[in-house]
Amino acid sequence: MKNFTISYLIVTALLSLAACSSKNDAATSDEMVTENSTEGAYELSAIQFNSSDMKLGKLEMQEFYNVVKANGMFDVPPQNRASISSYFGGAVKDIKLLPGQRVKRGQVLFTLENPEYVQLQQDFLESQGQLTYLKSDYERQKNLVQDNVTSQKNYLKSESDYTVTRARQESLRKKLELLNINPNELTIENIRATVGMISPINGYVTDVNITKGSFLNPSDVAMIIVDTDNLHLELNIFEKDIAKVKIGQPIHFRIQEDQSQQYEALVYLVNKTVDAEKRTIGIVGHLSDAKLTNRFSPGIYVQADIYTNSDSRASLPQEALVEVDDKYYVLVLDNSSDVGYSFVKKEIKKGVSNDDNIEILNAHDFNENTEFLVKGAFNLIKE
Repeated sequence: MKNFTISYLIVTALLSLAACSSKNDAATSDEMVTENSTEGAYELSAIQFNSSDMKLGKLEMQEFYNVVKANGMFDVPPQNRASISSYFGGAVKDIKLLPGQRVKRGQVLFTLENPEYVQLQQDFLESQGQLTYLKSDYERQKNLVQDNVTSQKNYLKSESDYTVTRARQESLRKKLELLNINPNELTIENIRATVGMISPINGYVTDVNITKGSFLNPSDVAMIIVDTDNLHLELNIFEKDIAKVKIGQPIHFRIQEDQSQQYEALVYLVNKTVDAEKRTIGIVGHLSDAKLTNRFSPGIYVQADIYTNSDSRASLPQEALVEVDDKYYVLVLDNSSDVGYSFVKKEIKKGVSNDDNIEILNAHDFNENTEFLVKGAFNLIKE
């Protein structure tokens, strides 16, 4: 009986040890990713690789541009901006425009009223009537003097009166045209005391500085009209960068209100004069897609990168690099099989970057067949 009890206890102990051993083996098999005793080595199963949507890649040659920083705003050429004023003062009789309204070339913007307009029309019609008589008398005196029927004095007098009146009429004609009154259609019946101020361009009203009943002096600006069809970028760069910027180079810019969206333009003009105070040079850029002008308005502030000369350099996707303590690392494929993958962590030297890729300065440390974990490296290194 005593021997039986001892045998039972031994069997029970052995079964307990076997159970513990099985649990430890199961725990080990459940681990998906392990880091080897060798520092910087990582192993993961094929299931982990595929389920995490990881991806391998090699060094690729990419175009990298040197970038010149620039700031500026949207604006329009001088011929697309009109300041509306009157050559002759007058009281504002009628105005219905507000800032933001679109106007067409030749459209009446507002009307002015002044008794002096009536006087100008009267003077023109009177000079026109006098000119008809003086021209006839001048031609008659010219024929008479040729036949020695009249004196030279009478001929010169008629010639002088005709020339003076003709000059006066032409002067009045130009003044009427400045008032948008057609002298050829002016008669005694259609003399008027009001004139309409005409828009010289198509565009949008941006400023209105008059009200109904106010008096507009010749030196006053009544309103401003801007045609945004030729909207462009006006940028400033520092003089040290002038040699790098050329006409035709691409510009990538963002507006202050929406930094997430990037737009493209091209360098159109480069100023040749340096601002004496700011030590900057002006750059004019045209949008690559003219249809986008409707999204912007003159005066909107922009931040831009001018892409100058480019070089083809070895690179990796930005997602392949992981920053740890101000250093950058990648995972290099060491071994692979149907069961899993083995990676080694390597430090790399980061160069310039574009939207998707980063230049690898120490690309010579790897051969052309070296494969990198270009997607999913962050989660492994940061664990």
